[in-house]
Amino acid sequence: MKKRDKILLLMVISMILGYLPWYNFSAVSSYIVEDFNLGAGAIGIILSIFQFGYVITVIITGWMADKIGKKNVVAWATLLTGIFSTLFVWLANGFYSILILRLLTGLSAGAIYAPGMALLSDWFPPEERGKAVGAYTGALTAAYAGGYFVAAPLASMYSWEMGVLATSVPVFIAAYIMFFLVEEKENGFQKSKTEKQINKKTRPAPEGSYKGPTLAVTGYMGHMWELYAFWGWIGPFMVACSYAVGYSASEATVLGGQLAAFIILLGAPAVWILGIIADKWGRVKTILLCSFASLIAEFFFGYLYGESLTLVVIIGFWIGFWVVADSAIYKATLTEMITIDFTATALGIQSAAGYFMTIISPYVFGKILEITNSGVDKTIMMTNWGLPFVMLGIGALLAPLSVFILKRIPQSKLLFDGKN
Repeated sequence: MKKRDKILLLMVISMILGYLPWYNFSAVSSYIVEDFNLGAGAIGIILSIFQFGYVITVIITGWMADKIGKKNVVAWATLLTGIFSTLFVWLANGFYSILILRLLTGLSAGAIYAPGMALLSDWFPPEERGKAVGAYTGALTAAYAGGYFVAAPLASMYSWEMGVLATSVPVFIAAYIMFFLVEEKENGFQKSKTEKQINKKTRPAPEGSYKGPTLAVTGYMGHMWELYAFWGWIGPFMVACSYAVGYSASEATVLGGQLAAFIILLGAPAVWILGIIADKWGRVKTILLCSFASLIAEFFFGYLYGESLTLVVIIGFWIGFWVVADSAIYKATLTEMITIDFTATALGIQSAAGYFMTIISPYVFGKILEITNSGVDKTIMMTNWGLPFVMLGIGALLAPLSVFILKRIPQSKLLFDGKN
């Protein structure tokens, strides 16, 4: 096995274990709602504040990673994520304590993904970067699913505390891997284009134009608007759909959590497969395919509430596959339009901009859900889910629009598409 492939494998394992706490709260939220008397609006605020913590950290740590080393930032951030997620079990005793602890967990997790991608980008040449970043993002997606898949059943059998604890302790293994088994590459790979091919109009940022990177960031914002609200609310939606077709509240909670886990998990192979396809077919074409495939389905998905659970699951799987499939491609696209010593900083800016959208969209989803289900406090009993999902599809249109414009500017020639 090549050294860079070994590094990729270790970082994939670290990511799977290190990001398990991301959705452990969503997985057990129905029990926390009962214990602390929280409504849909409060859950939306908690989901958003977690994303807010991520956004605050990601820009700073992206810059730090370029200055003091990507490995150090990722390793310490992973350790802190494990610490704060574990403390949640013993210190969460109401809305404000939950808010603070999830904020601290988000602040810590915000320093993992972007510096980790920058580290991998140094190890892999552009013609293999979509595959590498896709595998890393696929691991992140698997971790999200793991949060649901592990925490929900344990919460049902024992307690929500056990569900959270079981998804927090493995993070310390991830920290060990980053501290002691992963290493950085001293001199990363340069761009795929030779200096002869790069003229004044197509030089990478920061020396060249910022138009290309800005459009890559803008498209990512539309992508993230849809993705994280979908992931954050797919669990409660599947629980409600299960309850609507006759399952008891406890049965619906377990089944809905498991279905949500599989829907999210389907994105893990999707993001890796589409990363490889983007290396061969082209970044822009692949993004357009993925974004339209998911956002169109959002316009009718919520209106399937109360219909056959099989139908709901099939459409959920469809969205689950496509909604994240292009996530790594935005990252690979950005790395090819910036200089190598600016990689972590640029990825940090892109992540911050994208995750800023995830502060807003889960909250807006929750408020729309609350308004359209006036008088119903428990999400499991809410029946009007159509409009919140339509809102996700409308915001997601920003992604294909941005990359469509990107293809028409000179700097897009820097993108590796497997044909040049």
